[in-house]
Amino acid sequence: MSLPPTPQLRWSNLRIDDLDRLLEVENQCYSHPWTRGNFIDSMAMGYAMQLLWVDQELIGYFVAMQGVDELHLLNITVNPRHQRQGWAKVLLEQLRSWATTVQAQAIWLEVRISNLRAQQIYLQFGFESVGLRKRYYPLSHVEREDAMVMRYLLPTTP
Repeated sequence: MSLPPTPQLRWSNLRIDDLDRLLEVENQCYSHPWTRGNFIDSMAMGYAMQLLWVDQELIGYFVAMQGVDELHLLNITVNPRHQRQGWAKVLLEQLRSWATTVQAQAIWLEVRISNLRAQQIYLQFGFESVGLRKRYYPLSHVEREDAMVMRYLLPTTP
């Protein structure tokens, strides 16, 4: 009897060919998802856009913008079929690894004030709450929600 094949974990940069699959996940996860145009604009700007796959299934992705000595995490998403399995931490580890490679000193992000689950993941990873952005996220055509600003300081090497 042979064993089933071991799933193949792989990373890739976002390609136009991946957009339809990515948008399916994005639209399942958010009340106000990024649009195809948002992702295409981010690609044109040269933002880091890493996708995590197991075999041919998209597990999750992140989009991050590099500044002078910091990164700004713009979008991090785990496919709903794979949430609560530790994949967000895997994505954050990949982000941290890239941040170290480009010698960033910090990673910044905003998270909805109501998204307690994401806040907990970030806190467990080592982010700290450093502020609030009033009315940052849309809730409806009229209402908006505050965002918590979080920062992760990367270790500095002497």
